[in-house]
Amino acid sequence: HVQLVESGGGSVQAGGSLRLSCAASGFTYSTYCMGWFRQAPGKEREGVAYIDSLGRSSYEASVKGRFTISQDNAKNTLYLQINSLKPEDTAMYYCAARGGGVCYRGSYMYSGWGQGTQVTVS
Repeated sequence: HVQLVESGGGSVQAGGSLRLSCAASGFTYSTYCMGWFRQAPGKEREGVAYIDSLGRSSYEASVKGRFTISQDNAKNTLYLQINSLKPEDTAMYYCAARGGGVCYRGSYMYSGWGQGTQVTVS
């Protein structure tokens, strides 16, 4: 049973940084694709960054160069370093897991979800 717990969100000023974490359990972490998604009020959930079972990362254009996804397989933990935060980055951030190791952009491709951590940029 996939369990994901996000942490690290908060309220920051524009230009600031945050590091989000996602603690994973209940599955063989190293064989999964992991992704970060976000959802702003009134908007659809959108993908942000992904990392596959081989450690290859990919990013959506809106965050490329400012966000860095990484993971520690020994700790079964996923991270998202967010720099140069903008007000439009304000959203609930979720981590998600997809079995099979290959990453896809669509949120419907992910079967495991955390409860989210709020990021607010003013």
